[in-house]
Amino acid sequence: MLDHPQTLIVRHRRENKKKCSLQPIVGRQDCHFFTYPGCSLPHLENHILLGFDGLEISKADCNKGIILIDGTWKRAEIMEKELFDLKKVQVRSLPKNIYTAYPRRQPDCSNPELGLASIEALYVAYWLMERDVSGLLDGYYWKDLFLEKNKDFFK
Repeated sequence: MLDHPQTLIVRHRRENKKKCSLQPIVGRQDCHFFTYPGCSLPHLENHILLGFDGLEISKADCNKGIILIDGTWKRAEIMEKELFDLKKVQVRSLPKNIYTAYPRRQPDCSNPELGLASIEALYVAYWLMERDVSGLLDGYYWKDLFLEKNKDFFK
């Protein structure tokens, strides 16, 4: 039995599962996947939406579930607007001093090290909420590089 609500992961149906950093955690007891569009989400009153705005996530959020949107940044923005009443679902952000290991080649991105892969973001959120992170990165190809780049943060 979990001591906190499940993490709800809303993944766009066009997300390439072969490239998806979250694919290795499908089936984890603490995570539940939904496919957008067409998904029906449960009641969200005890969940926070992981996003770019809002207060930084912390241990104070430990009794809440996490909602993570998984898709390209453009798709994620559309999904957020369509699925969530942000007056009812609080948004929490991550610290800005975390660096991705996921190889990104976006021409409009001034710093490709910023902007985390979904599994990296989930790992950071769990770590800040003092949840068990064991096994979370086990299937992530860039696990060691991610942890090395952020070793000062994860002390």
